[in-house]
Amino acid sequence: MLRINDDITIEDWELSEQFVRASGPGGQNVNKVATAVELRFEAARSPSLPGPVKTRLRRLAGRRWTTEGALIIQCDETRSQARNREIARRRLVDLIRKALVAPKKRIATKPTLGSKKRRLKAKKMRGDVKALRGRIEE
Repeated sequence: MLRINDDITIEDWELSEQFVRASGPGGQNVNKVATAVELRFEAARSPSLPGPVKTRLRRLAGRRWTTEGALIIQCDETRSQARNREIARRRLVDLIRKALVAPKKRIATKPTLGSKKRRLKAKKMRGDVKALRGRIEE
């Protein structure tokens, strides 16, 4: 079981892990041992996440979100299978915690009277400078 916060926990059946061989340097160890982890979370079918959180999670996940509605997190940072597993799980928890925070609604504001006057005064001054650049009539 993976604990996100006091209200949300992810059950083990929602997560599946697959260990694959890591890429990059590592000598013989890389060729023999499957240390990289591929963590798959069935987010779309998860009963523990509310609908708005799922939509925000989908937007945050980007390419890691599959067409079936699963979130796939890969980790091959270390040579240890257990450590890679911890890192992948921590990344999942962090991503879900980010999705839990609802974005603040933007409050439409109007420019102040002073800022309008300053803008128009600056435009007028700029126009006067450009007018002085014209041909001199004799």
